[in-house]
Amino acid sequence: MTTLPVVTGRKVVSALKKAGFAIERRRGSHVFMKHSDGRATVVPIHQGETIGPGLLSKILRDTELEKEEFMKLLKGKKK
Repeated sequence: MTTLPVVTGRKVVSALKKAGFAIERRRGSHVFMKHSDGRATVVPIHQGETIGPGLLSKILRDTELEKEEFMKLLKGKKK
């Protein structure tokens, strides 16, 4: 089992963009991202803070991405 990485909201948004998600809208420090097939999630972007493991798990469930697939996207490889 792969442990979840410690990442910022900006890195999560960047990885999701590589997976085909686009920024639908922004409200304050929260970014709503949506995929063309209907999957969607909200990513908080707070200066100097990382995404906790519980919230990151929720984002991965919303986007239907596996942990290993997400790790590859963080490292720069497209889906």
